[in-house]
Parts: sequence; C-alpha cells; structure tokens
Amino acid sequence: MQSDRAEMLDLLREDARYSTADLARMVDVEPEQVERLIEELEADGVVRGYKAVVDWNQHASEPVRAHVELNVTLDRETSYRDIADRLARFAEVRSLRLVSGDYDFSLEVEADTMSEVSRFVSEKVAPVPEITQTVTHYIMDIYKDDGIVFENYDDDDRLSVTP
Repeated sequence: MQSDRAEMLDLLREDARYSTADLARMVDVEPEQVERLIEELEADGVVRGYKAVVDWNQHASEPVRAHVELNVTLDRETSYRDIADRLARFAEVRSLRLVSGDYDFSLEVEADTMSEVSRFVSEKVAPVPEITQTVTHYIMDIYKDDGIVFENYDDDDRLSVTP
C-alpha cells in the first residue's frame, strides 16, 4: 500500500489532471481503489491542494514576484514555527521555507507592482521583532517552475560580441 501511495503521489505531481481511469491503468489497480487512495491522501493531509503552473510571459498581465531572504533571532518564547505562522497568513506570501545556510527563511512574495512588494516587505515583514535582516531579490524571468520547463520564451536578441 505504501508503494501505491508513493506511486500515486509521483503521478499526481506529474499531472494532477490525470483521470481516475488513467491513474488506475498506470498503477494497475481498479478506479475505485484510486479514488479511495486519493481520498486518503487528502484526508491525511499529504495532498494539500492542486494548482496550475502558469507561464506569466504567455499571459496579458504578469504579477511581480520576489524571493526574500530572512534572518531571525529567536528568544526563549518564540520559535521558528511562531514566526512562520505569523508570516504565512499574509496573502502576498506564496511560499515560506525554513532553510539552512546564510539565512533562516526563504520567502516568495507576489503582488501587482514592485512598489507593493517593497511596501509589503518593509511594512509587514521587516517590522516583525525577531526578523533582523531582509534581502529582496526580484524575479526577472522564470525558465522552469515546479518541474515544468518554459520553452516558449523570447530568444535573446542581443548581438554577439567577438574579440
């Protein structure tokens, strides 16, 4: 059963729009068993949702996205989870991860304009008492997102320079 769960997760991550019949054929089980397995994965909190991967370059309007590095200092009463809970509630936060390395949290933010992203970071994130430093990196272009390569981006029209 555990291998069925792992295989089902791999297939759902590959394409969450596979039909129950397609999944049943791929895993070699009955469609009813696929439905039960997906219901279990959702009920157990393993599958938290389904989403579309959007190539914003192919859409009329593109949101501004930024990756924000956060450094924090913890005190006796505050944990990483406390800070994460505080930040995760904001609609502008697309993802939030505790990471190892030179900073503590990796935050992805999305808004309509650069000003909105900047204002959000300066007025909502930076004032959190435990946050000691923020570094914002605006995302200029995306070539691969969530395992999907975007191949329809414009060719680089810069001229080659040769010595």
